[in-house]
Formats: sequence, C-alpha cells, structure tokens
Amino acid sequence: MINPSDEFPLAPELCYLNHAAVAPWPRRAAEAVRRFAEENISLGARDYPAWLQVEKRLRERLQRLLNAPSTADVALVKNTSEALSFVAFGLDWRAGDQVVISDEEFPSNRIVWEALKPRGVEVVQVNLGGKDPEGALLDACGPRTRLLSISSVQFASGLRLDLPRLGAGCRAKNVLLCVDAIQQLGAQPLDVQSCDCAFAMADGHKWMLGPEGLGVFYCRSDLREQLALHEYGWHMLEHAGDYDRNDWQPARSARRFECGSPNMLGAMALEASLSLLEEVGMPQVAAQIEERVLQLQEGLQRIAGAQLHSPLNPARRAGILTFSLAGWDNQALFARLREQQVICAQRGKGIRLSPHFYTEPAVIERSLTVLAQLRQG
Repeated sequence: MINPSDEFPLAPELCYLNHAAVAPWPRRAAEAVRRFAEENISLGARDYPAWLQVEKRLRERLQRLLNAPSTADVALVKNTSEALSFVAFGLDWRAGDQVVISDEEFPSNRIVWEALKPRGVEVVQVNLGGKDPEGALLDACGPRTRLLSISSVQFASGLRLDLPRLGAGCRAKNVLLCVDAIQQLGAQPLDVQSCDCAFAMADGHKWMLGPEGLGVFYCRSDLREQLALHEYGWHMLEHAGDYDRNDWQPARSARRFECGSPNMLGAMALEASLSLLEEVGMPQVAAQIEERVLQLQEGLQRIAGAQLHSPLNPARRAGILTFSLAGWDNQALFARLREQQVICAQRGKGIRLSPHFYTEPAVIERSLTVLAQLRQG
C-alpha cells in the first residue's frame, strides 16, 4: 500500500493542485536522482551498463503505460513539441493537404501545423463546444485531410475525447490520428492500439510525475520509415556503438528519432516515478483522481458565484477542473490563491485545478475553504 505522505512529503501549508502544469516528484524519484548524483561524484560512469538497464526499464514502463505493441515503438524525446515536430516535418505533405485540429489546442499542437503553411498545408480548426465534439472533428475530415491531431484532454477546459471513436473514424476516412496525450497519460489509462493511434506523445513532468526535459513518442511501426528524419547522430543508428563502421542506416526501431546521447538523469527520475504509478495501477489512479475532482466540483457548487467551465460528466474529463468566481478577475484570483498556498494555474476561462491520485481530501477541503472565504470578501 502506497503512503502518499511518505512519497509526497509536501510542505504542510501547501495545497498543490497543479499537476496539469508541473507535478512534484515522488520521493523515490528524488532518491533515484540523489543516488545517481552520488554515483557520479564518486565513480563517474564506471557502471554505465547499469544505467542503461534503468533506461531499458523506463522504455518497458512506457510501453505498458501506452499499451504499445513493443518497446521498439517508443522513443524517448525531449518534450511533446519535439515529437509533434517529428511528425509534422516528417510526413510527405503535398500542397492542398489538410490537418484538422480543435480550436482549444495548447500552442504546441497548433503552431507546429501552422508552420507547414509554406508547404501549402491548410490547418482546419474545429469548435468542440457542441454536444458531439468527436462528430464535429470527423465531419471536418474531408478528402484532402491527411491527419487529425488532437489533445486527448484539452488543457484549459479539461474536456476528454473518445479516442477509440476518433481512431475508428479516422481509419474509415484514411486519416492518420495523432494524439497529444500530455493531459491524459499518467492520469487515465491510454491504449494506443485500441485507439488506432498513428502517433502519440507526452511529456513526463505532468501526470507521470517526472522531471521536465524527458517525454515519450509513440510511432506506429508501419509509419516509422515514412517519417523523413531531420536529426542525425550516433545514437539513432541501427548499429549504434559500432564506432568503426562506415556504412550506416537509421535504427529500425523508434530509436531512429533519438539522435544523440540520452537524458540519463531524467531517465533515472522518470523510471522511478512510473514505478509508483504501476504499483498503484492506472485504474486505481484514475478512480482516485476522479474522486478528488468530484470533491472539488461539489465543493465549488456550494460556493455562491463559482462557475464551472469543465465537463461535469466524469466520462468527459480526466484530472482538470476549471472555474471562475464572481467578483474576481481571474488573474487577481490566481495571485491571491498563490498567496494562500493554493498552487493552481490560470487557464482558459478561469482557474484550473488539477489534483492527482495522492492528493489528500483534506488538501482539497482547505482549498475550498480558502475560496469560500475569498468569495465572502
């Protein structure tokens, strides 16, 4: 049984509700980094083969988290934007091709496609505010649409989309499905096979409880060689480590997207963090997050003047609840909450709260008490 206070010894006055931005590390991640630093200062890289075993375990944990067919389908990347760029500038676009996205995307999943304008690629933005957002996205996919790129959970509203439905719809239309999974992976189960994803990517520093600077890129095996490479180096070779070899070819696995030396420090931390999620189990993680979000929802609904901007249907959300408070400018409210040690974010139409599975109910109650007091003035 995981003891949250042991793994997350946060300052007692802190109400941390900001996992959709940057999450605290669990104790085991901090200890993994400490051990790695101590080993470096005393032994250098003497035991580098053991470090590679940690990286191997990390790939295996990410494969299981995504339900990817193989670790060969998983690349370790710097961040979500890098992985999206591999797709955007790897596909063989033709003038007149279209990319469909939503009108709520985080800039990472908008700018990268707009950057294709010089190649004649058109970006179609779809409003998700209707009763059937998946239907709206699929209806926008016409004969010129090559790819639908969508966040599985929208960063501001917290709207969670039906990925299996989108995957089936894209397959029927011969459209590739690209999923920015940063607001789902680690908070809700995600199965790239049942969703029929062509590509999926996420950073490790949010719901996966890891450090910034290390993420995952899933690329379906039949599409790997269809992405033109723009980064080259020793690490992305099929025979990496054979330094005297003159002939070379990119790795057949997704390692072809990893051009140079790995982020071993990040791997130590993220591997440890994912071990925690595996111990708890993603179904349990998702259930506990839903309990915390429901507690926030019910508490906010009791505060006069609080307006919710996130879906109330549990099937339509992951770990995000966004609200505004009558009589308060969002920026001013965000600043006051920070003063009161309620750590959150200002996003979209209001203030975004994002608890994780380990968040104690008492933390949520303290946050609601602060909000009720602010509302009363």
